[in-house]
Amino acid sequence: MESSMTRENPLFLPLNREKTVYDGFVTVQEQDFRLRLQLPPDRQLKRAKLHCSWQLRHLLRGSEHIVKQRLQQSADLDSFLLELKTVLEVAVKGRPECTSIPPPQYYSQLISEMETLGWNKLLFIDTEFRTLRLAAQDSTGRQHTLTIKLKSKHPAEAPECTADLPLPLLVTWTPQTTLEQLHKQFLLVLDSLTEFWDVLDEIDGNTWILEPEKPSRSDTMRRIVIGNNVSIKVDMDPRHPKMLPECCLLGAEHGEYDLKDAQK
Repeated sequence: MESSMTRENPLFLPLNREKTVYDGFVTVQEQDFRLRLQLPPDRQLKRAKLHCSWQLRHLLRGSEHIVKQRLQQSADLDSFLLELKTVLEVAVKGRPECTSIPPPQYYSQLISEMETLGWNKLLFIDTEFRTLRLAAQDSTGRQHTLTIKLKSKHPAEAPECTADLPLPLLVTWTPQTTLEQLHKQFLLVLDSLTEFWDVLDEIDGNTWILEPEKPSRSDTMRRIVIGNNVSIKVDMDPRHPKMLPECCLLGAEHGEYDLKDAQK
C-alpha cells in the first residue's frame, strides 16, 4: 500500500516512524493542494483528523460531508486518497475560478518585489493580491497612480497596466520584469507629459473653465469663457502641447466656429 501511495502521491509523506501523521500535497488537475492527516495509534481512518489549507478548504466547501463519509468508509489510506482526489477533481471542474489560484511562489515573489520597490508606494491591494495601485510622483511634484492587474501566472504573463493619462500606457514586459521596473517605466511616461500638464495647469489657473468641471490628468480638452455667452473650446495634442490646438468658438448667436477654417 505504501509503495502505491508514494507512487500516486509523491508529495504526501509520513512525518513519523509510526506513520500516524502525514503531511504534504496531493495533485489534481495539475494543481497542488496542501493537507495534513493525523491517525490514531491503531491507524483507523474513521477516527482520523484531516487538516486542510485555506485553498483546499475553500474548494471543498459544501462537500465536507462527502469527505467525511469517504474517511469513514475507505479501507485504507491509499483508498481514501483516491476517493479524495476524485472529489477534488469534480470540485475543480465545477469551480473554474479555483484553477486561477496562484501557487505559493506567486505571493512570496510579490512580497519580495514590493520590498524592493518600497511599501510606501503601495496605495491599495485587493484580497486576492491581483490588483495593485502604486503611487508615483513626477518631476514637478504631481501625484499619480499606476494600477497593475497581475495574472495568475505572474511573471509569465504580462500584467494589465492603467493610469490617468492622455495617451495609452505602453510598457515593455518580459518574464523577468519586476514591479520596480514597471514603476520606473511609468515615471518616464510621466516625465514625457510634464510640458503638456504644465500648459494645462497654467490655463486652469488663469482662465474660467466651463468644461470639464473637474478635469482629470487624461483630459486634453478645455472650454474657456472669453466673453458674454461666448466661449472657446481647445483640444490639445499631448505630444505637442505648444502647437496650435484644435479650437472652435461657441456662442449663442454664432454656434460653432472652427478657427482653423478662418486661416484658410
